[in-house]
Amino acid sequence: MGSPETLSLADKNVPPPQLLPSWSFGNERYSPSPLATVRDWELGWSLWTKFIFVVICENMQAHSSSSSLSTRYLSCHGVRRHKDKDTLLRILRFPSPSLGDSLAMTSIGNLTRRRRRSATTSFTNHTNAIPPRPFSYNKSLSKSSTVAAAASSSSPSPSTPQSDDEQEGQSKGLSPRRLWRRFWKVAAPYWWSEDRTQARLQLAAVFALTLGTTGVSVGFNFLGRDFYNALANKDAEQFTKQLLYYLGGFACGIPFFVLRDYAREILGLRWRSWMTRYYMERYLKDRTFYKIQSQSIIDNPDQRIVDDLSSFTGTALSFSLIFFNAAVDLISFSNILYGIYPPLFVVLLVYSIGGTAISVLLGKGLVTLNFLQEKKEADFRYGLVRVRENAESIAFYGGEENELQLLLQRFSSAFENLTQLLISSRNLEFFTNGYRYLIQILPAAVVAPMYFSGKIEFGVINQSVSAFNHILGDFSLIVYQFQAISAFSAVIDRLGEFDDILDGSTSKYADDSTQHIHLICHHVHPGFECNGPVTMDMFQKLLHIENLTLQTPTSKTTLIKELSLQINCNDSLLVMGPSGSGKTSFLRAIAGLWNSGSGTITFYVQDAEFTQSPISKGMASLEVNTAVSNLRELEKTPSEIPRSVFFLPQRPYMNLGTLREQLLYPTWLEGATPNSNGSSSTGMPPFLLRRLISGDGSKRPEMPTTDDLVKVLEDVRLDYLLARFNSLDSTHEWSSVLSLGEQQRLAFARLVLSKPKLVLLDEATSALDEDNEAHLYQLIKAAGITYVSVGHRRTLFNHHNAVLHISKMDADSTLCNWSLGSIDKNSLSHLSKLQN
Repeated sequence: MGSPETLSLADKNVPPPQLLPSWSFGNERYSPSPLATVRDWELGWSLWTKFIFVVICENMQAHSSSSSLSTRYLSCHGVRRHKDKDTLLRILRFPSPSLGDSLAMTSIGNLTRRRRRSATTSFTNHTNAIPPRPFSYNKSLSKSSTVAAAASSSSPSPSTPQSDDEQEGQSKGLSPRRLWRRFWKVAAPYWWSEDRTQARLQLAAVFALTLGTTGVSVGFNFLGRDFYNALANKDAEQFTKQLLYYLGGFACGIPFFVLRDYAREILGLRWRSWMTRYYMERYLKDRTFYKIQSQSIIDNPDQRIVDDLSSFTGTALSFSLIFFNAAVDLISFSNILYGIYPPLFVVLLVYSIGGTAISVLLGKGLVTLNFLQEKKEADFRYGLVRVRENAESIAFYGGEENELQLLLQRFSSAFENLTQLLISSRNLEFFTNGYRYLIQILPAAVVAPMYFSGKIEFGVINQSVSAFNHILGDFSLIVYQFQAISAFSAVIDRLGEFDDILDGSTSKYADDSTQHIHLICHHVHPGFECNGPVTMDMFQKLLHIENLTLQTPTSKTTLIKELSLQINCNDSLLVMGPSGSGKTSFLRAIAGLWNSGSGTITFYVQDAEFTQSPISKGMASLEVNTAVSNLRELEKTPSEIPRSVFFLPQRPYMNLGTLREQLLYPTWLEGATPNSNGSSSTGMPPFLLRRLISGDGSKRPEMPTTDDLVKVLEDVRLDYLLARFNSLDSTHEWSSVLSLGEQQRLAFARLVLSKPKLVLLDEATSALDEDNEAHLYQLIKAAGITYVSVGHRRTLFNHHNAVLHISKMDADSTLCNWSLGSIDKNSLSHLSKLQN
């Protein structure tokens, strides 16, 4: 197997018959012409487009079920995990090993970003009977356009039982119509986006350059004929003349090939950049990411955004050019081939159709085995990731033997499947090798009688071989690209499913229930004259809950029944109850994360400018604007509710960034504002500079200064972190270097800086001692923040003025499962009994 720069003619699947003598240098053979080159196969879509879709869809039995867990592994991910080229070929299973070698080397260099190489000219190997080619170009899948390198997810989910794998391998494939519909839905938005003018101009340039490359190829087809005629006739003068023509052809033709590849990759990068922003914006908007994760709607959205989008854009462009170039090739070279000898054109049709049919018949089992292999290898890798992430817990348990057995079981499953894969691949290669080597002599054998009878010159043989191989490459698309097209179909299916979910147009995402928890937001601010009386109660209310019945989103199990309560400014409510009673779910409903059930949650939000009471301002006028909507409508029209309600979980989220960014999260975003003119010194497209989520436009608090951040660290007793990590701008893996207690205190620092109206604390002090717990509650009380806490400690009674006790709901009970009361000395004993 040669290096990328010296791939042999056999590696190109077009070795010519040895009709002229050649000499050897080392292990290589050279033709008489020092400028003899070869050309990579220019595979393309052809007259068999519809046939391709039907065949692939009928054989995508292993990866088309959108409801199965293992679809996350159904794109070809082997490139990233296999540095060794030979191992890579066994995983990719290209019907032609040498062609697969070329494609694999190209894939590794681009999609995985491990190396890059430009399209190079191959000036070697036995090319006596083939016209010299100016440069090599692999039209099948070059550089970033290959699907075979669609990398596996960074965080795959645990495996399903083997029986599920087998059932999935027999699931029904996509119809061609549905596949095309999903392709168009995913691909079309960019070409009608704000970047459409630039995109269309670049696409037109790519097609124009592709036309130029075809013209160059046709020109060299005729140059090759005259070149070898001069060589066969021993005409030195004509040979020198043709040699000069070739030098001129090199100088004129090379820019077409180089600029075409460059323009295609720039367009692919721009397209991928736009789609990445487009999908991330929709994924993070309206808390869609939370719904996908909490309801397990689809697998691995991260892989779909990173790997599938990269594969889709590059491969879609490549296949588009393949189709276009195939059409031009058929027009150009079919006319040449038919003009030389019509029966040769008939032989080409029979040979390509027969080879395609046999290849599909022998290789359809590889689709199932390849995709199951990806799943099993991902399961094995996920097990290793789990060991790494839970190293301390496993060490405490002493569970090394158990983990070893589980990992070996997963590896054994992958090993057994790979064994079957290699056996099936061996059987297919018996045919593909014969198919590949037979074309070395087939065109020459057909036209040789005409040459022997003197009807054609020797150069015409070279011309016919060249044209034959051009067209055969177009007709043999399935033979050479069976795996790539199958993988591309899987990518289309996965992205189409993801797109449907982001649009809310799938049954798995839409909730057909007519009952929802309604969120109501009252905006209270100075304004027009109000007919009714102005009362202090309107300005004391923060939250009013009425007849709230809370259910789980999936099973619709009732957790809380007909709860009603009101929270005013400076109130402090403690929520208690046994584990599993619905305490945290109650906070989710207030935060707007859950809407399954019925009832109303009303927020009273004052404008930021309205900080004084209406009495002190002498208010004789008041405007009350009411916006009523269910949860989905509320999220699609953002309100102040997400900012006026702050949530502190038991294990705080530590984002990727500096210590300063930890403190500013999530109210402020350090250094994320693009330039005012929308430009970038790095040359990034304007659409990448926009904020992904613009927010609701409401006024944010002024960003804290460095002194403010230092002070708040002192307030939560974390000032020693400055000395420990040198500065506020140091970056670490904060979830690892900080203890849980330190993370909880850092979360309270965020809370104090953000100054929300209401905060929901879900066992937010569970890792703190009583002294630090009391200090932090006093801190938020002093800041005038109203809070609702979930907890089990009796010491929490000292920091709250009311308690809500939630009991577990019996399945057949019709009674309310909650009780609400104030906290005083007389009620503490009763609350303790309820807790016990």
